[in-house]
Order: sequence, then structure tokens, then C-alpha cells
Amino acid sequence: MTDDLGNDDLGGDASGGNASGAKPRSGGEPSREAAGGPAADPTQTTPFYIPATESAARPRHTLKHADTFAVIDGFGDIGASAGGPDGLFDHDTRYLSRFEMLLAGTQPLLLGSGVRDDNLTFTVDLTNPDIYRDGHIVMAKDTVHVVRTTYLWGGSAHQRIHVSNHGADPLDFTLSFVFGCDFSDLFEARGMRREKRGTMTEAVAGDSVAYTYTGLDAMERRAVLRFEPAPDRLVHGAATFDVSLAAGASRTITFAAECSGVAQARQVGFRQGLMAANRQEKVLTRGVVTVQSSNEIFNEVMCRSTADAYMLVTDTPQGLYPYAGIPWYSTTFGRDGIITAIQMLWMDPKVAKGVLARLAHFQAKGFDPAADAEPGKILHEMRGGEMASLNEIPFGLYYGSIDSTPLFIVLAGLYLERTGDLATIRDLWPAIELGFAWMDGPGDRDGDGFLEYARADEKGLQNQGWKDSHDAVFHSDGRLAEGPIALVEVQGYAYAARHHGAGMAAALGDGAGAAALKAQAEAMRDKFDAAFWCDEIDMYAIALDGEKRPCRVRTSNAAHVLWTGIARPERAARIAAEVVKPKFLSGWGVRTVAVGEPRYNPMSYHNGSIWPHDNSLIVWGLARYGLMAEAERIFEALFAASNYFDSRRLPELFCGFRRRAGAAPTLYPVACAPQAWAAATPFLLLQACLGLEFDPATRAIRFRNPRLPPFADEITLRDLGFEDAKVDVTLRQVGDHAALRVLRNTGAVQVSMLLD
Repeated sequence: MTDDLGNDDLGGDASGGNASGAKPRSGGEPSREAAGGPAADPTQTTPFYIPATESAARPRHTLKHADTFAVIDGFGDIGASAGGPDGLFDHDTRYLSRFEMLLAGTQPLLLGSGVRDDNLTFTVDLTNPDIYRDGHIVMAKDTVHVVRTTYLWGGSAHQRIHVSNHGADPLDFTLSFVFGCDFSDLFEARGMRREKRGTMTEAVAGDSVAYTYTGLDAMERRAVLRFEPAPDRLVHGAATFDVSLAAGASRTITFAAECSGVAQARQVGFRQGLMAANRQEKVLTRGVVTVQSSNEIFNEVMCRSTADAYMLVTDTPQGLYPYAGIPWYSTTFGRDGIITAIQMLWMDPKVAKGVLARLAHFQAKGFDPAADAEPGKILHEMRGGEMASLNEIPFGLYYGSIDSTPLFIVLAGLYLERTGDLATIRDLWPAIELGFAWMDGPGDRDGDGFLEYARADEKGLQNQGWKDSHDAVFHSDGRLAEGPIALVEVQGYAYAARHHGAGMAAALGDGAGAAALKAQAEAMRDKFDAAFWCDEIDMYAIALDGEKRPCRVRTSNAAHVLWTGIARPERAARIAAEVVKPKFLSGWGVRTVAVGEPRYNPMSYHNGSIWPHDNSLIVWGLARYGLMAEAERIFEALFAASNYFDSRRLPELFCGFRRRAGAAPTLYPVACAPQAWAAATPFLLLQACLGLEFDPATRAIRFRNPRLPPFADEITLRDLGFEDAKVDVTLRQVGDHAALRVLRNTGAVQVSMLLD
């Protein structure tokens, strides 16, 4: 592993705030929805900014099940220390805002804590400090051991508190819990202020407290907190247990917080719920391809990525859907779900099937300017909280995405190529045709053959590509581009959508439709090159503005077009040469904006940071053009970064400071972790490296020009193949080539290696 010590223009120290948990350098940066300008109050320039006001006093950990997620600190508490978006949330509402445990009236000492490898439980080990009374120690430190185990199931959080006396004498002490519920909308929890709120009542019983909130949307939401056994004293906001333990004795208390509202919680015991959650997790991942390599750290990365991806996968009424991320995006996002499904497609096609079904179900049927909806358009995001219900935010069902629609069609085509499931494509075809109608109609505002966006309502997103910060699209002099804006990568997506549409139409027997779509795609290719290519930067422009002037800025967007196939080979080679130069490749990954460009800032959300999913799409595109040396450098850089992240978890993004010998990557303070397309990044990186191809009609799997990543000389894939035909294979690096060996073949799968 080598360090890329490229020259940043920054000149400052890049060590403040790193992956080991030191204080982040940056203040509040923008949300997924929008971003604040560098010279203005971002809360004024956009209503959906996520402020970062202080560092977390304790590390935070996340759990998720279905539509419920929790952010818990390292002690197992909620809301006991500053700086974190703590809480138990369900359908964008916080049902538990505080739950803190005190031992003998004091904060216990932390021994250790961690999430289980499969993300099912979070366990904390605590002990007592020295407890004084009248100036004398009455309980010496390290006498009491407390184990707090938390998991989510059935719209509830469950916690078991197991207390043991390891001293030689009997002990009498109190165990107290301080709790609270505020029913904040998720957007309130992340910083937005509301002029009015609903009303809340509280009812205390022998073993439980019930909070009922009647929102301004007239919906009743209810949180029930239950203790087993009943506390010795239960009053407003506090429960107290009098604990008496003989030497060597122990006692167990369980707690459940039930969320009722949009989803109805199911009251179950601690053990019953844990067993059910464990069973469901095993069913969800049954048959999924597993990866094992000669590099133990890479094995840990793949294990963490798989656990994170499937924690975010949610069983919706339409099928499995990967929610975008925790804490701010634990819901359906169109673009995120599609890209995550693409990244996971080779190892688990059922995720793609669920994504396609859900997005087709919510496809826009008419015009709604407040929601940026137009017939045929695919969803950007959906929200289920009070503020969305009241239209205080526009994201109840929101369609402000220029790329979700072509990406939806691309995913459908890739799904057919991977599975041969023509029945599903036939069911989806009306939605696909509506998507093409949108691309040829409202999506192409001026009829020039390119897809452009401009928000229909001032509450909507100003930028509607994946870089949706308000300052993410700009000219070479730093001026923000004015719309309607045609993004470079979106034209590639449209090109790929038409090619995949042609393939699907042909499979459905529509030869004329297939020919028309293919011709439309090819006619676009030369026009795209003429409009977007910029010799002076050796790249495509990030966008065309409303006057069709190219924004001649070096950005990662230009490299996205490679995986779509729209780029000429000579253009691809020049882009590849650019993205591995030090101004782009920090040593940890490719920056979103190159050093030296206007608005470059390694601490910004979209203008100089490093996004793992962005890098995975770039590597996939480089591999398509056979540019494997450059692809491997980026793969190695991301792998090197993952060595430093907590639990080997790739975050949503991290800062773009250059890699320095002996120093970790610099964290971005409000990044989601886990996030779906970051978690799934290693899957696509590995697919690109191995050149994996599938032919379901002949049950054939091909490894085209496979290259093992530079940090592993052997990789084994198990359960690779099709629904009823699986193989286990090992690839080993032998000199400059990969050798292939089939370990198991359960369905006469044809496995081959092709060298072009």
C-alpha cells in the first residue's frame, strides 16, 4: 500500500478530524436536499440545511429495522450528551428523545460497546465509579457490571439491562432511567424550526408510560414505554429500581419503547423479538453471494458492507428497497435506491426487482409543480412525517430529480440482462414507456435532445442531479450556472436508458420500437460530444447552462458517463488520465471537484469531498473501456481509506484532503453512516475488477479480463449464479493473469474466463 502525496493547493494541515474519532474540522455542511453558500447563512439560502453546531460528546451508533431506526450513544443512552441526532424514529417522527441510565444516581463508567457484525444488536458494557456517601466510598469502582443490549423489532426498541455484583459483599443501590418523548418531525430534529406544534398528553401506569401526540395534521401518534418488572417508582420522566444483590448475584430489567402511528408496533418480549429479528435477517440474506479473499481487512470490509446494505434494505409492500441512509435519509429515495440496486445486482437481483416495483408504483401520473411532478417521472424521495403531511416540506412524494427516470430504465435493462426475468419487465413496460415519454417531453424542455431541469416551485431543490447542493453547478469563473441545466452524466444515463430500452423492446417482440430507441441513442452520441467536450480541461463540462454554455470545470461528473458507454474511447482515455492525477485522486479516492477549480473546498459536501459511490461508478466506467490500471488505483485508494473507518464502514462521504503518511482520512461531520450506496460500493468495485458478466439464457457466467485488486491475490465467490443454479469459484493471481477454479456447481452453470 503506497501513499499518494499529491500537491493540494490548500497548503494547510489535513489532520484535524479523522476516522479515529477526533473532532471534525468542518462546521455545518449541506443536507442531501440542499447546501448553503460559503458567503451566506446557509439556513437562509435553503430551508433544508443540516447544521453542525458541536462535536458529539459520545460516539453514536445506529440500528434499523423496517421503518424504525435508532441513534444511540456509546453508553446505550439517548439524549444524554450533546452533539448527536439521538432518538428512536419511525416514519420520520422521533418517538423517544431521551433515555439515560444512572447507577446509584451517577453516570456509570464505560468499559466498551459495539454493534454486532450483522447489525442486529448493540451491546454496551458498563461498571460503577467509586460511589461516595458522607465522604466515604460505599461502593468501590468496578464492583457492578452492567450489560445493556439493544435491538429494534416490530416498530419498537428493546433493551435488556443485566446487572451483576462481582464484589465480595451484598450491595444495595438504585438503577434509574430518565426518559422523554417530543414527537419531533425528523426535519425538526435536524434543525428546522416550526411556529406551531400539536398537543401531547402523558399517562403513567404501574409498569408503563404512554405519550400521545395529536399533530397539526390531525394524526395521532403514540409512544408507549414499558418496563419489566415494574419500577419501584415511576413518575413523570423517570423510573427507579431499588436493586439488592448478594455477592455474585445478578438481576435483569427489560425496557421497550413502542412506536405507534403510521406503523403499529407489536408488543413482544425481549427474547421473542430478538429471535424473530434474527430469523428475518437470515431469510433476507439467504442465497446472497458471499466474498472471501486472502486479505482479512478486505473480508471485514465486505462483511460490514453486506451487513449495512441489508440493514438498510426494507421490506415494503412492493418488495425489498434499500433506504438511503441513517439518520437523515431512512426512507425511499429514487436515485439512491436505483444506484444501490445496480451495485448489488450481481450478488442479489431481488433488491433490484423490489426497487423497480416500488418506483413504478409511485411514478408520477400528472403535473404538480409543488412536488416537481410530471407524468412519467420517477420519484426523488418520499417522507411520512407531520411536516410532509402539512406540506411544510415538499418531500411527501417529491419528484425533483432529473436522473431518477433514465436510471430507472437502465436498472430495468440491467435486471433483465442479469436474470432473464422477462415477466417482470413485461409488467414494468408501461412504466418504462411513460418514462421514455417524459424523457422526450417534459424532461427535454427545449427539444434539443438533452435532459434539463429547473425547479417548478421555490421550495423545491435548486439542483436536481446527485450533486444537489445549491452551489454544485458552476462556471470556470465560479459563477453559479443558471438553468434550465443539462448535466453531463444525465445525458449518459439517457443514452444508456435508450440502449437498454431497445434491448427490452426486442425481448418483448417489438423490433420496430427497439430499432427506434437504438437510433435515437446513437444520434445523441455525436451531439453530446460536440456540446460537452472541452479540450482545455481534457474532460466533459459538468453541465450546459440555460444558454447552452458549457460549465468548463473539472468534476467527477464527467467520469460518470464512462459506465454508460456514450464516451468515445479516446475521450475515455483522457478522462482516465485526469482522474488519477493528484488534483483529483487524493490518495483516498477521487474528489468531486479537482483541486484548483473554483469553489473547490475539501470540506464541502459536493465541491471537493470524496464520495465512495461516486468512485465506484467511475471505476465501473473505467473497466468498461479496459482502463484497468486507473481503475485499480482508485479501488486501492478507497480500500486504504476503509482501513481507518470505524468498523470498516465506508461513510456517505469524507473530506477531500490529500493522503498523508501515517494519518487517517478526515471525516465529514454530518455524513450518514451507514448509507446504502456507500455500503454497496465495494460490491461494484469488485464486479468491475473481475469483469463479471451473466447470460441467464444459457446459464453462463463469464469473467472478462479479470484482475484481482492489488491488495488480494485470491478471491472466492460463493453462491454465484442464478435462482436455481449456483457455483462457488476461486480466482487466484498468477503472474499478470488470474486463474479460475470452480469449487462447486449445483446447476450446470457454464463458467468461463475471456481474455480480449
